[in-house]
Amino acid sequence: MGAGENTGLERGLGLKEAVALNMIEIVGIGPFVVSGIVIREMGGPQALLAWLAGAVLATLDAFVWSELGAAMPKAGGTYVFLREAYGPQRWGRLMSFLFVWQTFVQAPLSVASASIGFTRYAGYLHPLSPLEAKAVSGGLVIFLVILLYRRIATIGKISLLLWAGVIATLLWLIWGGVRHFDPKIAFDFPPGAFSFSWMWFAGLGSAMVSTIYSYWGYYNICHLGGEIRDPEKNIPRGIFLSVLGIAVLYLAMQTSILGVIPWREAQNSKFIVSTFVERLYGHGAASVATGMVLWIALASVFSVLLGYSRVPYSAALDGNFFPIFGRLHPTKHFPHFSLLALGALAFFFSIKLDLETSIAGILAVRLIVQFIGQAVGVMLLRKRLGTERLPFKMWLYPLPAVLTMIGWAWLFWHTGAARKWGLLEILLGVLAFLVWTKTMKQWPFEKNQPTVGTSEPIRTSQ
Repeated sequence: MGAGENTGLERGLGLKEAVALNMIEIVGIGPFVVSGIVIREMGGPQALLAWLAGAVLATLDAFVWSELGAAMPKAGGTYVFLREAYGPQRWGRLMSFLFVWQTFVQAPLSVASASIGFTRYAGYLHPLSPLEAKAVSGGLVIFLVILLYRRIATIGKISLLLWAGVIATLLWLIWGGVRHFDPKIAFDFPPGAFSFSWMWFAGLGSAMVSTIYSYWGYYNICHLGGEIRDPEKNIPRGIFLSVLGIAVLYLAMQTSILGVIPWREAQNSKFIVSTFVERLYGHGAASVATGMVLWIALASVFSVLLGYSRVPYSAALDGNFFPIFGRLHPTKHFPHFSLLALGALAFFFSIKLDLETSIAGILAVRLIVQFIGQAVGVMLLRKRLGTERLPFKMWLYPLPAVLTMIGWAWLFWHTGAARKWGLLEILLGVLAFLVWTKTMKQWPFEKNQPTVGTSEPIRTSQ
């Protein structure tokens, strides 16, 4: 049976649950731990441009995800998209395998970055020794696995509760900043703030590595495509509503912070939100704000781990990964072995890595195969199948896809030293694929090569 069927999964998520799951993954710990880094990279309040540029790139990429997600609403998201776009019998097998291969690195890295950020902020409430910090970050991963070990309809209800905490926190921070906003502090631009020189754009690239990390997650519902009701409409709507809502909240929050804390101080703050609230309302309120940031970090890990646990499951159903990952829980009907395996790797990374290494590693590993690969894949799919069966069509095609590819390639360059690890990971994935297919006597080692394009990838209902 192909992965497109996703037999046994329950379509228990509507539009509001889809938006909630996306938004809690997007926000996460990112904007609270990278705000100072972005200000430092940009060298002043012009850091807001990096947040705006991140929103623009996410919006362009949202067209790619929406077109693919609405056309193929199945568990696994990118796995299914790459397989069908590049041809399910040949190159699509390699591309989709590489994505699953990378999932076992980048998904645990994403979870680990959130859990490490959680621990960093927890240090505001109580200083932690290195051993205690590892215990907290690892313990958070274990707790989330336990929380996710249940039916998808229940998961949807939990996501709404977590989402409410995320939005309440952001609105509180924005309101506090608006009431105490000082434009002289907020717009204290240094000389050369808008020089647009080569160095200026280099700083923007480095800053966007952090801002785009804080926007990622708008596509999470694509990995849950087999569990979304009316996916042809709800997936595109959920993606764009998430990006728009978060972009507005981020820009308002960052402006609020810059209007209270001078940027020269903010760029070196490890607890920028806690410092912000303490400046406004005192230490007690700052402790409450820190607790709410921890809530947001927990919500992010919840959503990330939920979405990515469906990827190895989809590949296993397709015969392109180990069969054990295709098992569903006998009564709760979710891929429990996949969840446990990714949770175990996330636990390991959360106690071994630091936050900055995790963020750079996530981008370096994902940008080429997943994001650039999908943008190219949209074009290949349209060329082979036309647009008649596409429930959602991107505006001004192919401009969003082309600009997306350029943007992701530029950001990949700005991941710095992590670039070589991203390329090495792809090379190792290709070698693993060749070993796997040689053992299974599949393409490119089977004697009778199948005809390309014999499947019917576009199915909008299940």
